[in-house]
Amino acid sequence: MAQAKSYGSDDLQVLEGLDPVRKRPGMYIGGTGKDGYHHLLWEIVDNSIDEVINKHATKVEVTLHKNGKSATVEDNGRGIPIDLNTKTKKSGLEVVFTMLHAGGKFDRANYEKSGGLHGVGASVTNALSSELAVQVKRNGDRFEMRFERGAVVQKLKNLGPARGTGTLVKFQPDDEIFGNKLMFDAAMIAERLETKSYLHGGLELVLHDETKTPMVTTTFVHPQGIVEYLPKLVTERGKLPVPSSGGVFYMEKADPDAKLSLELALQWTESADDLFKTYVNSVPTPDGGTHDAGLRSAIVKAVRNYIATHKLDPKGVTLTAEDIREGVVAVLSTYIPEPQFQSQTKNRLNNPEVAAQIEGLVRPALENYLNANPNWAQAVIARTIISARAREASRAAQQVTRKTLVSHRLNLPGKLTDCASTDPAESELFIVEGDSAGGSAKQGRARKTQAVLPLRGKVLNAEQANNQKLLANKELQDIVSALGCGMGENLDITKLRYHKIFLLMDADSDGHHIATLLLTFFFRHMKGLIDHGYVFIAQPPLYRIDIGKQTYWALDDAHRDQLIKQHGKANSKPSITRFKGLGEMPPSTLRETTLHPATRQALRVCVKEGEQLATDTMISELMGKDVGARFRMITENAGEIGDLDI
Repeated sequence: MAQAKSYGSDDLQVLEGLDPVRKRPGMYIGGTGKDGYHHLLWEIVDNSIDEVINKHATKVEVTLHKNGKSATVEDNGRGIPIDLNTKTKKSGLEVVFTMLHAGGKFDRANYEKSGGLHGVGASVTNALSSELAVQVKRNGDRFEMRFERGAVVQKLKNLGPARGTGTLVKFQPDDEIFGNKLMFDAAMIAERLETKSYLHGGLELVLHDETKTPMVTTTFVHPQGIVEYLPKLVTERGKLPVPSSGGVFYMEKADPDAKLSLELALQWTESADDLFKTYVNSVPTPDGGTHDAGLRSAIVKAVRNYIATHKLDPKGVTLTAEDIREGVVAVLSTYIPEPQFQSQTKNRLNNPEVAAQIEGLVRPALENYLNANPNWAQAVIARTIISARAREASRAAQQVTRKTLVSHRLNLPGKLTDCASTDPAESELFIVEGDSAGGSAKQGRARKTQAVLPLRGKVLNAEQANNQKLLANKELQDIVSALGCGMGENLDITKLRYHKIFLLMDADSDGHHIATLLLTFFFRHMKGLIDHGYVFIAQPPLYRIDIGKQTYWALDDAHRDQLIKQHGKANSKPSITRFKGLGEMPPSTLRETTLHPATRQALRVCVKEGEQLATDTMISELMGKDVGARFRMITENAGEIGDLDI
């Protein structure tokens, strides 16, 4: 058996200078793949942006050279100090690029706020580059220094007179670290630079792409900052804003005591998820952090306070934080003096105090905006309530969908008399009250394009039904099966089998009640059908009126009286027939008055813009378990009610 090697103090290694970076690059740049490769560029760009943040620079230029592997970053800032550092006996430029944890950002004397914190960015890029050259314009001259893999190969050299000030860094990531296949991605860099230009309104960021022939130069300037960034994000997501006419909440505020400032733009959209783009001292934080948490909390509390103040609490549903934030697109740019990031890659902010500070600034401002813009607020609240109802129905919807979603015609409900066409654009479904009416509709329909689904009596009130009852109701399951598009969060309009859905009920109070129950179900669990204009209320006549040789059809009593007055003859008494139900109507009459596209009347069901909340409230009050609202409506309108058709 081999004897174990002794382990003593001489076996301990001490990595000096930039050796730790080359030995363990992942600790400093997250890895040696594409992201790590570009992280070297971000470190140099962020140093230039720090000059911008502190109002010492107005322009940053990035050049991708022809080989695709080297890049140059130049700014018109103050320029890195080139005088001798008394402690190290080296120039400031050499200190910055060859020593870890060295720089001017550890106190706030020269950089009040910065993305750089640890004094390692420039030296890490230098250590992991096969070659790096720095030129600095200061004191009327241009100076240059060159490095290879972190080591000085050309000492500080004065190149002669130069105008202005600034820093230029040219480097090429080392193939020994990254391999020889990686190259800079011009599209990724352009996106990053464009984002920076939004975060610093008025900053000029220029990208020169020499990998293209001829060279392509793109300039990014956005004077209005993140106010221009937000609509770009909304457009890219392809979802309409809420309200559809737009409405952006914007604020810019500072907390002098905390030495924190922020700029925020947000908007609700119809998207089923949210998007929060957050930045700290111009550094993107894709993993969020305490500033992100503070913003999310502020949004929820502001909306809850508005709802409570205006007594808009929805009945029968509980609003969660996720319901309120659903669809939000937000851009938050925060500046703080001492950010604590989770790692050198700075993907997440960890300062615990920042959450409360952000919330304290955003919540009252957003609440005031809601109060000052009631139409905007009403649209947001309506969107939130709809989200909550969809969430609460989601579990039931998933189970119903699994049971009833059709993949082929053999799975259709037995009572459905389907049409011959399989083209949804020309196919129509008539949901009919009762088997008797269904028989007349089946005989009077156009077999190619019109399908008929009879229902048995009054369907379940979806506003009062729990998930278990919803799952057990055969009538509603038959409707979902026939339509084929699922329901709730699983609603897929592309799978809808009919692009016209008619609610065909008797023209009496029972028929109106059944239609109302069906509309409640569609609004709560299949609202996309209403939003796309696929739901109609058929208008069968209640009366047939024969005057001489002419026949007229009246929808109700008022319409009957109007027709008699308009077409009545002094020497001819009108003959009036009242239909007791669709089942007693001859198929030919039903076809002529209600089914045939050329002669029928129908009402398209829609919810107008700005009336989502009012519609939601009306359904909750008239169809919910709380009878108080219905009692008030009856007592307030009792004097206007004449004879009841019961």
